[in-house]
Parts: sequence; C-alpha cells; structure tokens
Amino acid sequence: MSDIVDLDLLRTFMAVVDCGSFTRAGARVHLTQSTVSQQIKKLEANVGHVLLVRNKSTGSVQTTEQGELLLGYARRLLATAAEAMDIMRKPMAPKTVRLGVPEDFAGRRLIDLLSSFSVASPQIRLDTTSGWSVELRRLLDAGEIDLALIKREAGDGACLVSWKEELVWVGGGSCKVDPDPVSLAVFPVGCIYRERAIRAIEAQGRRWRIAYTSQGLMGVQAAVASGLGVSLLPSNALLPEHRKLSPADGFRAERGSEMALVKGRMRLSREAKLLAEFLSERLTPAAAELA
Repeated sequence: MSDIVDLDLLRTFMAVVDCGSFTRAGARVHLTQSTVSQQIKKLEANVGHVLLVRNKSTGSVQTTEQGELLLGYARRLLATAAEAMDIMRKPMAPKTVRLGVPEDFAGRRLIDLLSSFSVASPQIRLDTTSGWSVELRRLLDAGEIDLALIKREAGDGACLVSWKEELVWVGGGSCKVDPDPVSLAVFPVGCIYRERAIRAIEAQGRRWRIAYTSQGLMGVQAAVASGLGVSLLPSNALLPEHRKLSPADGFRAERGSEMALVKGRMRLSREAKLLAEFLSERLTPAAAELA
C-alpha cells in the first residue's frame, strides 16, 4: 500500500479526471496515452480498487466512488508537495546575529570590517549596537545581544578571544598640565579609561576635575590636543598634536587593559559562531588600528 503515495501516479490520475480523457491527460503530463493507461492500472492495483470507468463509445472518463475519494487526497498531497518544493527553492530568510561594540570603537575601520562580513555572509543579518562596556555586559546578560566587543581589565573573566591594549597618559603637544587638580578629558561614566584615570590620580593623593566629556574618541582627542585636559588612552589613539606624558610630568606608567570578544550565557548559534570566527581572525592583526 505504500506505493499509493507515488506522486507521479497521483498526478496522472488527477490529470485524467480533470481532462476527462486519457488522450488529453497524456498531453498535460507529457506522456503517451498508453503510458497513462499503464499508470492508472498500476495505481488501481496499488489501492485495490477500480478508480476510473471509461466510456468506450464516447471516450469520456468518470470516477468511481473509490476514485472520487482518492481524488480529494491526491489534490491535497500534490498541493502540499508543490508547496514544499516552492519553499525549498526559495533562499532561506537571513538569520540575525546581534553584536555589541564599544562606543569609542565604532570607527570607520570597524564599520568596513563588518560590512565585508555582511557581503561574505549574505545569509546572516548583522544587527550592531554601540555602547559602553558596562551597558554591553548588561545587554549580554539580558540576552538582548549575542556577542560583544568590550574594553576591560586584562583577564577579567572568560572570553572567546582578547587583544592587549597599551594605555598611556596623553596631553596637548605644548600645553601646560595642571598638577592639582588635574583637568581630565574623558569618556562618559562606564568607560574603563575614565575609571582608570580617576583611580590613578586619587592613588597619588591628587585631586581631579572633569574638564571635558565626549561620547566619541575624536572629541576626546581634540580636547586633549587643545589643552582642555589630559586623558588616559590606548597608545594607538595618540595624534601628532599629542604628547605622551611621563613620570616627569607627574603621571606614572599604567598597566595595559584589553579588548575582548565575549558572549552571553546562551549557546551561540551557528551564525554567531561564524561572526566570532571572522572577528577573531580579522581583528588580531588590526586591533591596534581599530581602537
């Protein structure tokens, strides 16, 4: 009885009923009349019932009671098969991967890198959110993003991959540095560089004041260059108009931080793993240029 669901036999059977003739049905399904007759006989043998009655004088065809019953199932089976094939032929809807990146890290180089990933992986839709590391950790914990690039203290927890950052004190090229209170040009609360700078100055027993705050790296760089304040930044963020400060200027060397690619508590999808592998490979040699 398993042969009853042979779709080719059901398709021929339905064509004969719809056309009312073996000859016309053969033209529809691209078979000879004799082949159509053979397939109908095979279907009848499979189900154990006569399905069609042929009027020899007129050549017309009518269904038997069993044929009428089978016809309803045949139409549904063939429609379902056609729908399945249509779905399989269509490209799969893109899977979304949600990535968080540091507010001071969303520069042109990173945008170009993520764009190249999207071009290379059209089956993946990339949803990127920028924010400070504290906020990105919260989004990860809440399951609102899948992966995040965060700035953090070296070795601060598990990660997929990490890159070391050298931190340096930076001032304006020819600008005088206020010894006490120290004027700071920093990022908003939640930025590791801001927190490090404040702790370092307080550890020396000195006072500080926030002279300038900016969401973006370019704003902090410009404020430092103009002499509004000093800042603690990755060494690759120094501009020609900046001056690296030393103990002679009253600023001790700081230990490095790191940038890490981390995931949330949920298991990563295949698409998220592909993005993680892409970032791990592409950011390793270029991390210094991206910060």
